[in-house]
Amino acid sequence: MHSSPETTCYDRLRLRGLSLPAVPAPIGNFNHATREGNLLFLSGQGPVTSAGILMTGKVGAGVTTGEAYEHAVLVGLNLLAVLHETLGDLARVTRVVKLLGMVNATPDFTEHPQVINGCSDLLVYVLGEAGCHSRSAVGVGSLPNNITVEIEAIVAIRD
Repeated sequence: MHSSPETTCYDRLRLRGLSLPAVPAPIGNFNHATREGNLLFLSGQGPVTSAGILMTGKVGAGVTTGEAYEHAVLVGLNLLAVLHETLGDLARVTRVVKLLGMVNATPDFTEHPQVINGCSDLLVYVLGEAGCHSRSAVGVGSLPNNITVEIEAIVAIRD
């Protein structure tokens, strides 16, 4: 899954036919990223397409695990877009420290880790070893605007 060290994060995105979307305005009174020392705390992002379409619904009732995995990939792209906007260059990321993935799921749904793998797989592919992280994946009864997945991150950076 890792590319050669000579390729940049941006090259790896292009190799997968992906590009960073525009960062949407926060939906409340908060910042997308807050820096404390060499850590960036990224607010939860949702699955928004480059056309601005929110992926909505309940995983386990109308949304499959596979579809939700792809939604988590979108969330990963949005997290990378926030990092790029905040840092100016994804090469400043030294480590994705921790993800918290929340899945808008039915009470009997149990495949939360498989859903959040969409984001994890993307971060490891794009950032290489720096994308490897600790993680929690949980199910919740609802998410803002009925989105399927929300993921927040803690990221170590260099100046």
